[in-house]
Amino acid sequence: MRNPKILSLAKPHLSLQNSFSQELGISKILAQIIINRGIHTKDCAQAFLKPGISGMHDAFLFTQISKAVGLVKNACENHHRTLVFGDYDVDGITSTVLIKNILTRMGLDVLHHLPHRINEGYGLNDAAVNFAKEHKIKLVITVDCGTSDHQQIQALRSANIDVIVCDHHEPRGINLSPASSIINPKLKHSGYPYRDLAGVGVAYKFAQALTNDTLGNELDLVALGTVADSVPLTGENRIIVKEGIARFADIKRPGLRALMESARIIDKKINTTSISFIIAPRLNASGRMASAETSLKLLTCVDPEEARSLAAELEVFNRQRQKTESNILKEAEDLINSQINFKDHKVIVIAKEGWHHGVLGIVASKLADKFLRPAIVISLNDNICKGSGRSIKNFHLFDALKDCKDYLESFGGHAHAAGLLIYKENLEDFRNSINQLAHNRINLVDLLPEIEVDMELRLADINQSLVRECELLEPFGMANPEPLFYSRNLKLKGPVQSLGRETLKFWVSDGINTMQVIGFGMSSLRQALIEAAWLELVYTPRIDNWQGSSSMILEAKEMFFK
Repeated sequence: MRNPKILSLAKPHLSLQNSFSQELGISKILAQIIINRGIHTKDCAQAFLKPGISGMHDAFLFTQISKAVGLVKNACENHHRTLVFGDYDVDGITSTVLIKNILTRMGLDVLHHLPHRINEGYGLNDAAVNFAKEHKIKLVITVDCGTSDHQQIQALRSANIDVIVCDHHEPRGINLSPASSIINPKLKHSGYPYRDLAGVGVAYKFAQALTNDTLGNELDLVALGTVADSVPLTGENRIIVKEGIARFADIKRPGLRALMESARIIDKKINTTSISFIIAPRLNASGRMASAETSLKLLTCVDPEEARSLAAELEVFNRQRQKTESNILKEAEDLINSQINFKDHKVIVIAKEGWHHGVLGIVASKLADKFLRPAIVISLNDNICKGSGRSIKNFHLFDALKDCKDYLESFGGHAHAAGLLIYKENLEDFRNSINQLAHNRINLVDLLPEIEVDMELRLADINQSLVRECELLEPFGMANPEPLFYSRNLKLKGPVQSLGRETLKFWVSDGINTMQVIGFGMSSLRQALIEAAWLELVYTPRIDNWQGSSSMILEAKEMFFK
C-alpha cells in the first residue's frame, strides 16, 4: 500500500531566476532548480553547471598531508614494508586498491588487509597490530577508517611503526589522534575547504599529493566508491563523480568490465543509479556474505578470464545477500508490529539472535524508509552485539549515538548511517535513552512523508529542451536529487492502461495541452485516478524514444486527487 506524501514546493526566487537566466544563458526553470540546490552566486552556478578537474582543491591544503607524503618517501628510500588497512565496503575497497596501486608504482613493498565484517568488524584491531609487528611493517596507512582507533594506533606507534590515517569519518571525541599524520576533512583543523569527501575521495587527494598528478585515469574507481558511500554529490564530489562516470563509457579495468557484463549493463549508459543499485551491491556482496577480498581481486585483476570468474562469484554472493536480507526484513517487520509503539518510539531499535551482520545496514535503511523514522537493527548474542543504523533527514544519528555512548562499547559513522557494538544487558537502557533524545530532537513534521518539488509548471513549459537542460545537473544523488515538477488542475484524458510491474499509463490535459504519463508501481491508484474530477501531478519529464521517434512523457512520482 502506497503512503501519499506531503507536497513541499520550493519557494520561487524570481529576481535570482532572472539574473541567472540572463547571465548564464539558461532557462528560468533551470535557474530555479540551481537556486533550490543552495546556489546563489553566478560563479557557484557556473562551477555547478560545468564541473571539471580544474575546479578541484589543492591536496596540500590538508594541514598534515605534507608530513604524510614525507613518511611515504622515507619508506621508499629505506625500503620499508608498508601495510594498507582498509574496510569491507565499496568505499574502503576502492580506497585500498587506489593507495596500494600508487604505493606499488612508487616501488614500495605493500601488503594490504581488509577486515572480515563478522570476525573482525570495522576499523583497526589488535590482530592488525600483531600482524604489522610480525611482518616487520614500518608504515601503516589506514583508508576509510582509523580516525577514532586511538588504542591500536598508539600500540603501533609504541612499536616504532608510523601510522598515516586517511579517513572521512567523524571523530568520536576531542582527544587528538596519536597517528603520525591524519588526513580527514571532518577534523576541526584539517585545513581542507570541502568536508564531504568519501573515504576514497580522501585517498585520492593523498594519491594526488604523492604523485603530484591529477590522476584522471583513477577517477572511475574514485567515482565508484563515492557514489556507493552515499555522500553529498556537491562540490568536489560532483566533479569526481561526473569525471569518473564519463570513463565508464570505455571502461579499462577488466574486473569492472566483467562485472558490468555479468550484470548486463555493459552497453548501457552508466549513471549514479546504475552504480548505486547494480554495480555497488555486487561489489559489497562479498564483504557482506564472506570476505571483501573477492571484490578487491576483481578490481585489481588484469586477466579477463579471471575477471569473469570473480564476477560470477560476486553474482552468487549477491543472490545470497538478497535472500538473507529478505528473510531478516520480514522478521524485523514482525518484531516492529509486535514490539514497537510508534507513539513512544521515534527511533526503532530492534534485535534478534541469528541475524547476519552483513545485511543489518540494508535492512535498517529499508525500515527507516518504510516507517519514516530512524532504525537501528541489532544482531544478538550472549555477550557483545553488533548493530547498524540508518536515519532520516533531520536526525543526526552519529551525534545521537555519541550522546548515548555510556551504553555502547563502540560506535562510528555519519549523520545518516552508523554502526555500533553494545553489550546485551545495555540494550534496553540504550533503546530508552536514544528515544528520549529523539523526543527532543525529532518533531512530528519530521516523521511525515514528504516529497520536495522544485517548481510548479504548466504542461506548455515541458519540452525536450527542458529535459536536455536538466541533464546538465547530472550526476544526481544526495544533496542533488533529480528535478521534480508539479502541475495542477489536470484532467484524465482517455482510458488508463495497466501494464506489467504495477505500472499505469495514461494521458492528462490542462485544457490546452495534453501529455502522456507513466506511473511505475502505481496500479493501486487506478480506480481513484479514473474517478477523480481533477488531479495534481508530481513528475520528472522524460524523452520517450520509440521506433525511431521521440516524444515527451511524464514519469509520475506522486498523484493527488480532487
